[in-house]
Amino acid sequence: MPTRRTFLQTTAATTFVAAAPAFVRGQNLNSKLQLAGIGCDGKGWSDINEMAGHDKTHHVAFCDIDLARTAKVHKLQPDAPIFQDYREMLEKLGDKIDGSTVSTPDHMHARITTDLMNMGKHVYCQKPLTHNVSEARQLRKLAKDSGVITRLGNQIHSHSHYRTAAKTIQDGAIGKVKEVRSWCAATGHGKSGYVDRPKSPIAPPETADWDLWVGVAPMRPYGDVKCYHPWGWRDWQDFGNGALGDFGCHIFDPVFTALNINNGPLSFSAGHTGMNDEIWPAQTHVKYTFPGTEYTTSKSIPISWDDGGSLPSTGGSHIPGDVRLPASGSILIGETGTMVIPHVGAMRLYTGKGTSDKEYPVLESLNHYHGWVDGCLSGKQPSDGFEYGGNLTEAVLLGNIAVRYKGEKLNWNEKEMKITNNEEANKWLSREYRDGWKLDS
Repeated sequence: MPTRRTFLQTTAATTFVAAAPAFVRGQNLNSKLQLAGIGCDGKGWSDINEMAGHDKTHHVAFCDIDLARTAKVHKLQPDAPIFQDYREMLEKLGDKIDGSTVSTPDHMHARITTDLMNMGKHVYCQKPLTHNVSEARQLRKLAKDSGVITRLGNQIHSHSHYRTAAKTIQDGAIGKVKEVRSWCAATGHGKSGYVDRPKSPIAPPETADWDLWVGVAPMRPYGDVKCYHPWGWRDWQDFGNGALGDFGCHIFDPVFTALNINNGPLSFSAGHTGMNDEIWPAQTHVKYTFPGTEYTTSKSIPISWDDGGSLPSTGGSHIPGDVRLPASGSILIGETGTMVIPHVGAMRLYTGKGTSDKEYPVLESLNHYHGWVDGCLSGKQPSDGFEYGGNLTEAVLLGNIAVRYKGEKLNWNEKEMKITNNEEANKWLSREYRDGWKLDS
């Protein structure tokens, strides 16, 4: 397994060649979108690989804090240099990069994305857009002011199932919507196997730069291969956002699209099965009230969230009692019927007498990744740029603030970005940044 020293030694020549202008390498690539990939394995690899499948892209650089996780991208584009620190990458190759994917743990999304947009780079950032509400609000503004093309990495937004469900709701298949109940089978912790910090942390692998991984968060020792890096970080409040943060931007997405929800909630409250200062609860129940839209029955609409394997009630809906709900999804209760949208599944319509046999047009799936590339090349913003994605992310993250105040209804002033009936709760809208890592907007 390569160390940082041996990796840099073996790739020095490649890095020098790749840093040269495109025409020096004997191929005119200037008509293509010159991309970087930040985060190279797991979701990062799928993001990079999908972007590489567009015939108008070319990757000029990659970055990952762990060099052991870069073999796939090196094979994909052998002449592209690989960095551990994205700041070094931007300093050395910034003038050759048009845009970048950001596929890191949640806590680093905002800092990296802010730096990219401040340099005029287009950004495709994984969901949730940010780790806290203040960051989401900042990225929404910066995206608008900079004019770069942005997209949230909630790729199911472009799937036929979600597109069809949203269009069918807007076409009035169940009348106007009275209530939404969403849920997810995933638990808020369990990926790491820990409920508190490891008592005997070990040294990080030689291939990884732990200081860069911790980034904006308070420094702590590396745990072990399960604890934080590469997979366990979602469990931890300093780095991830639990099940709601992981899946909320997916499962709420067709709901927000169908109902045209472009504003934050009016209020929110939550219950859970227990939490400490480190780990998110295994199971949560969040209740939101959102402003009504042209697709709702009243001036406000209740939307709920359950995770950890807890299914919502079907009471008050048109769903027959013997219907088995999917493991994750949403129930939209309308005036004349009820729609169930399974997570990445075809919609089901119920009228109270069983499944509706009426047929509705099925919209095709679109390539979410290529849609962003096409937008970068044409100047057209995707439907889920950072304005939409930031609003969706804010709703998810506000739910997690409610989780910290079990049983308490929190009222939200969206314009002022303030919880109006609990001053202490406002501290969770932002975070303290480690020295050298403050967001520079």
